[in-house]
Amino acid sequence: MDIETYDRLPLVPEALLKAHKVHTSYDTRFRACARLLQALHRERAGWTRGSYTTASGRKRSMGHLVGVYDGAAGANFLTPEVHRLARRELAYREPGAMFEERRLYENLLSSAPLALNLLGPLKLDRTLAEAFVREIAPEYAGQVCAVTFEHSPGRGDPTFTDDATAFDAFIALRLDDGRKVFIAIEIKYSEAANEPEPRMRARYDDLSVASELFVDPDDPALRRNPIQQMWRLHMLGQSIIDAGLFDAGKVVVIAPRLNDQVQRAVGRYQQHLAPAGSGKAEFLNLPLEDAIAALALAGAPDQARALTTRYADFGPIQALI
Repeated sequence: MDIETYDRLPLVPEALLKAHKVHTSYDTRFRACARLLQALHRERAGWTRGSYTTASGRKRSMGHLVGVYDGAAGANFLTPEVHRLARRELAYREPGAMFEERRLYENLLSSAPLALNLLGPLKLDRTLAEAFVREIAPEYAGQVCAVTFEHSPGRGDPTFTDDATAFDAFIALRLDDGRKVFIAIEIKYSEAANEPEPRMRARYDDLSVASELFVDPDDPALRRNPIQQMWRLHMLGQSIIDAGLFDAGKVVVIAPRLNDQVQRAVGRYQQHLAPAGSGKAEFLNLPLEDAIAALALAGAPDQARALTTRYADFGPIQALI
């Protein structure tokens, strides 16, 4: 059978994962494949293998990490321009923004560099940004005013979610009719929607009801993994509209189509949503592959090909199997 006909990723044999220094017992099927894909990318590029320190204090070398010097030289970024943008974003990050520098520079598996590799070109080219928006949300075609990363309208501000919830990327636009709109983006790559759950706050309960986004705003499932982060992000988007900062907006999750944990979580979350009404933040699922295709159609085919090779083409894994 041709390897391209498979509709799922394989369970990679443990011996193969160990051979490429990416064996981790707790990985999901997707994460194991993604970790191996990044190790193969590092090996092809000839970059040194990086390491991290475990909770017990032991130093462990891993194939999906690059060494400190290769990381500092921009190994994790697809172009020198995006590497420079990453340095600038770190220097001028919002107060309280959760950038982990070593993960950004040295962890090929991290979704933080993916956000910059995918959406950084939009910040560098306003025309490209506007064309990209026309592809993913044609009703928001207009003038892109800003593209920001790790953005929150106010961390810890009770006007919003009264916590550190933030979007990976945020595109602000002005439409021809004068309305201010946004596209707020959460990017998942190898995550499984099981991050540590935050402390529940009274503000969450208030927003869940006031937002009018949910069939049952008091449902405990909204407050638990795997959907609690989407709940908080969606409420943050709605609070931006309710505060009068924007007239409308969309909260978009971008994740690989084959990351079934995230895709199932998105589907579960959407089952909790009330019919969208006027003045309500929309919630959209945009598979990573479709986002990359939109970038190509917007006028950046070279970047799209590089993104596909780096993050979405699992042919090298299937070939090993």
